[in-house]
Amino acid sequence: MNTGRPAKTERTSFGSRLHQAREDKGLSQQQVADELGIPVKTYANWERRSVGIKPEHLNGIASILSVSLDWLFDAPTSSPKKQDGPTGKLRRLVDEVRELPRYQQQRVIATLEDALLAQRAKKAS
Repeated sequence: MNTGRPAKTERTSFGSRLHQAREDKGLSQQQVADELGIPVKTYANWERRSVGIKPEHLNGIASILSVSLDWLFDAPTSSPKKQDGPTGKLRRLVDEVRELPRYQQQRVIATLEDALLAQRAKKAS
């Protein structure tokens, strides 16, 4: 799936891998930018130019695109891992939660944290 306009200049190696991973995942630049909470123009620059990126955004990119930071920064010997076969129930639920508005995501996270905290307390006693 080729999306967006072609780059006027050759992409950096990081930008090329970022673009490839996003395309492999089937996401638009807008979708990734929305997940990261940044303007789409900022994300587009990451794919097209050599620019600085905050560490928290790098972790978000790796998570959203299901790639490692090593893969993004080093020349890969193969494409990023694609998820084959059915995914687990938790993975499907997390994907659904990602589609929720941020305030609802925060409510889900709070509920999960409460449940995990209770489980840890139960194990400790």
